[in-house]
Amino acid sequence: MKTIQDLPILVIVIPLIFAIIIPLVGRLNRLLPWIIATTVTFFCFLISISLLITVLDTGTISYWLGGWEPPWGIEYVIDYLNAFVLVVVSFIAFIVSFYSRRSVEMEINEDKIPTFYCIYILFITGLMGVVVTGDIFNIYVFLEILSLAGYALIAIGRKREALIASYNYLILGTIAATFILIGIGYIYMATGTLNIGDLQERLPALYRSKMVLAALAFFTVGLSLKLALFPLHTWLPGAYTYAPTVVSSIMAATATKVGAYAMLRIMFSVFKIEFDIHFVPIANILIVISSIAIIAGSVLAIVQTNLKMMLAYSSIGQIGYIVLGAVLANQVAMTGSIMHILNHALMKGALFMVVGCVVYKTGIEDISGLRGMGKKMPFTMAVFTIAGLSMMGVPLTVGFVSKWYIAIGALNADLWHLIPVIIIGSLLSAVYFWRIIANIYFPEELPEHELQNTDGGAKIPDHEPKDINHHPVIHDTYSEAPWSMLAPTMALAVLCIVFGITATSPISIAAKAAVMLLQ
Repeated sequence: MKTIQDLPILVIVIPLIFAIIIPLVGRLNRLLPWIIATTVTFFCFLISISLLITVLDTGTISYWLGGWEPPWGIEYVIDYLNAFVLVVVSFIAFIVSFYSRRSVEMEINEDKIPTFYCIYILFITGLMGVVVTGDIFNIYVFLEILSLAGYALIAIGRKREALIASYNYLILGTIAATFILIGIGYIYMATGTLNIGDLQERLPALYRSKMVLAALAFFTVGLSLKLALFPLHTWLPGAYTYAPTVVSSIMAATATKVGAYAMLRIMFSVFKIEFDIHFVPIANILIVISSIAIIAGSVLAIVQTNLKMMLAYSSIGQIGYIVLGAVLANQVAMTGSIMHILNHALMKGALFMVVGCVVYKTGIEDISGLRGMGKKMPFTMAVFTIAGLSMMGVPLTVGFVSKWYIAIGALNADLWHLIPVIIIGSLLSAVYFWRIIANIYFPEELPEHELQNTDGGAKIPDHEPKDINHHPVIHDTYSEAPWSMLAPTMALAVLCIVFGITATSPISIAAKAAVMLLQ
């Protein structure tokens, strides 16, 4: 039992140690960084599963660093919510690590690969740290570790635009960090503690304090920036589009989900539901903002021609669903919100990994470049179709499950006018995904004058896609991406179906987490 109690620290210590080792051994063999990263993330996933099982069997796990009793010492706490999120994050980290070798070799200079995996593991350390800590200052510390690693991961690729995207993310991330730190300062001034459990007991007597009100305001803005909640999303499209595909995959599937977790933890664990609803109108404000995010993100996705940019804007809409379910503040909607953390990680991870497979084989990122690709990369395009249908919320896919719970939660809250928002968001998703799926399997014939030039030779039309080096591409017979890339991508697609048909286990855990948050 003592070993189980020590596991929360291991998900931090193990990746942190190996992040230091990777650059040292990377010079010996170019495969070693990938092997270490994959092995480390796999062990973190096993530890996370063990923690989740223990929490379900025996309840909350508490680990005191150095044996110092909280609130004087730093405490790591594992309950239903963060055990669930920890499994999601560690699983996606392992899947992306396994997938990454070929993609990284193509998109990142060889001499930078050890550095990439070092920073990648630091990024994972930050994600894990935010989830397991029971101290609000350490939430800030680990958010900054993952953010700093994220800035570097975006910029490490070969695209010049990535430097600008990284810089924009750096500026807005620094502003977000400042807001969060100011909020922490106000909370500490008001209560004299930073431990989340201790704050739960001390804050209710201070709910009318202007200092506490100001703290919530700073937390909300800072975490909304980290989460990329509309309209504070401007760093996200460039970051996802111009980063190496592996970076886009891990960030889209985990970083914003951990940001959502941090918001849930602050709003419903540090503060209480009666404060969020009765003392300040923050819940009503976020309902409006998240509803706009659902529509705006989908509309902006429709007009994109770059596949990664389209997926980036669609993430903004999906973040809206997570926030909307949470701030409806009833058990059903909260369950849907927590489930959408898992579901969106599976869907968006699969979609960006599909992009990586296509880029690896063809160099194409334009949406028009997928014309007829169903015959040339059938397994890859099947994954895209499944994940796309999931994003639409088609029944028997994971996207339907969480959206259904959020919709029922809206009805339970007597906010029936939110149902059209959820439906319109799904219909807009159908617009931008179905146009691609239809073109994959039923491509439109190009006009004859665009297919032939005057001497009878092949001609590339002006609107034909270009590869990542901006060179025109003429389709030939493409084979699938390597199985080291395709297998993990297909695994996520399978889970999109499995958890869409039978989601009993994750729903039961999410429901327990929802009850805990709303107590």
